Amino acid sequence: MGEAKYLKSDLRFFGATQAEIRRSARAVAKKGALPHDDLVPLVETLWAKAVFDLRMAATMLLDLHVEHLDPDDLDLLERLIRDSKTWALVDPLSGDVIGKMNLDYPLSGTLDRWARDEDFWIRRSSLLAELRPLKEGAPFAPFAKRADRMLEEKEFFIRKAIGWVLREMSKKRPDEVYEWIASRTHRVAGVTMREVVKYLGPKRGNNLMEAYKNGVPAH
Repeated sequence: MGEAKYLKSDLRFFGATQAEIRRSARAVAKKGALPHDDLVPLVETLWAKAVFDLRMAATMLLDLHVEHLDPDDLDLLERLIRDSKTWALVDPLSGDVIGKMNLDYPLSGTLDRWARDEDFWIRRSSLLAELRPLKEGAPFAPFAKRADRMLEEKEFFIRKAIGWVLREMSKKRPDEVYEWIASRTHRVAGVTMREVVKYLGPKRGNNLMEAYKNGVPAH
């Protein structure tokens, strides 16, 4: 019950640890790369039961064999995200699996659609799928456009996702993050701001937080 509450999930739990699930997934992978037509049915079988451990194993297998996936698999991944209903599955599916795909394929059309979806887990995924590309120097504009639409959202998991992506991006691209957030400090939630300022340095961080507290743009 404790794990289900922490993960905000109604799924059943066998009680396996993340390390144990990861070892099992890697053991399957070590037996030989699963071609696409074997990978997808295995993922579907694991996912069919409403058991967190099995669904996490399916997620890890997708991540281990992401090179076999292409944009035609986005319908499957979208369905899995909709079924997940917990950050513990949504985040690796979007941030890891789709994030890696987003390095090799043009996914902006799908992610733009997701950003307008009624399901906040799908909207969150449209943001987290940009995390890995942004770390590797991808253009900021696609994420920025989606995040701007969601700045006033009340959903915690959206607010946190915006801050998380900006925080990680700021480690290598602080100027872009600062310039973007500075003109929006009057629109941003506290949970987002607290994430954004972590690596921007005290001068910039204090300037942003002061503007946020006063409900005005930082410049």
